[in-house]
Amino acid sequence: MTGGAALGGVGPFGGTTISTLAARIRSRETSSLEITEVALAAAHKYGPMLNCFVTIDDHGATQAAAVADEELAAGLDRGPLHGIPVGIKDVIATNGLLTTMGSRHFSDHVPTADADVVTALRSAGAVILAKTQTHEFAYGPTSDRSASGPARNPHRLGLMTGGSSGGSAAAVAAGLLPLALGTDTGGSTRVPAALCGTLGLRPTGQSLSSRGVFPLSPTLDVVGPLAATAEDIAIAWRSLSPSGGLFPAAEGTEDPRGLPAAIHAGELRYALVTCALTERASADSADAVRIAAAALTRDRAPVPTVFLPEIDACADPYRVIQSAEAYALHHERVERAPELFGSEVLERLHEASRVAGWEYVLALADKERLRARVLVRLRTADVLLMPTVPVSAPAIDQRSFPPETLWNSPREALLSMTSAWSVLGFPALSVPVPGTGDGLPRSVQVIAKPDQEEQLFIVAAALEESFTAL
Repeated sequence: MTGGAALGGVGPFGGTTISTLAARIRSRETSSLEITEVALAAAHKYGPMLNCFVTIDDHGATQAAAVADEELAAGLDRGPLHGIPVGIKDVIATNGLLTTMGSRHFSDHVPTADADVVTALRSAGAVILAKTQTHEFAYGPTSDRSASGPARNPHRLGLMTGGSSGGSAAAVAAGLLPLALGTDTGGSTRVPAALCGTLGLRPTGQSLSSRGVFPLSPTLDVVGPLAATAEDIAIAWRSLSPSGGLFPAAEGTEDPRGLPAAIHAGELRYALVTCALTERASADSADAVRIAAAALTRDRAPVPTVFLPEIDACADPYRVIQSAEAYALHHERVERAPELFGSEVLERLHEASRVAGWEYVLALADKERLRARVLVRLRTADVLLMPTVPVSAPAIDQRSFPPETLWNSPREALLSMTSAWSVLGFPALSVPVPGTGDGLPRSVQVIAKPDQEEQLFIVAAALEESFTAL
């Protein structure tokens, strides 16, 4: 079944930015406690329909919101996230709050310390409202295989959210939270962002601390935020990044959206990625990329293309690295208590066990070789554009496509455009593109060179401005 009532933007944060909420709190038009109480009510009302939350922390959230209000009243302002409710993917440790990894193996696991990224959010004044649903052990791009059941797409409840950060994407897309954390190994922030209609960032590989985050593939894993606007993604990144943003604007140069004025979208050099995989994207997915390119280069020459066969070549090292590292992490659980795994994840782990050591060593070498080659090819481009996903959201539990779709399975399709950038370690951001009237989101994936996240935010903001003017 692919029907169901649409819940996109139904919550209190639909159409509201973090900076707007922050301004309302500081003007005393409202308070963090009032916003948090409204958020909790919406989470309890709509969360079960979407199955986007595993745990809602009423007591902890209201306590943290009250403290945030007291700090502001005393003159302590921790920044734009001060008093703002956020969600945390259920593979990221939260002190004293159930963290299940989407698995029956950890059904009663309560960490005794926060992950470093959660510590960063708390230090920024954020209010941890809930833990969001994840595909079991983050080992899948669909988010319909979890001990807590499938997450549901707010735009059509019978469809996948994408994964593995499906709960975070659904909660933001439904307006139940303005911000949520996910993790991304092969596309786990970008894929659900694309299918649910939010922004989802995969930062430069290894750029954020992974301490306290349950791993899937440590070589490829990274934490990333999901939010509704470029401004909100930028705020989240700067709060999480140890440097507070690698391109901080000089005093007085920030524009009203909190984005640095030193870089303008029109000054960047763009290129459209072509490779064998992009040739298999649906007409609708390819059209979304063309629309984005036209919006960024209005009144200028068409965007050139760059042929990157390395994107196709990344598929095998991605499979080998993820498989070898996932099995290394789970082999004792597979031997000791296989019955606690969902059947699909257990089957994938059995497949992963067949990766040989020599294959893993060669895949790591291929990773570095391909990265070096792509960096050479991109000497004349700053930002790349390509589809985030090549298909619309599949139905929950769908595991095959008709032949004309050109993809064997949703898993293959959903990871096809994102996993290469995980292997290469480049930052990438999924940005919504106006749809075609069927009610389902479309997106474009924008990619920058390592450590150039701020360029992605500038591009996303330019796209938002252009699309709003349509």
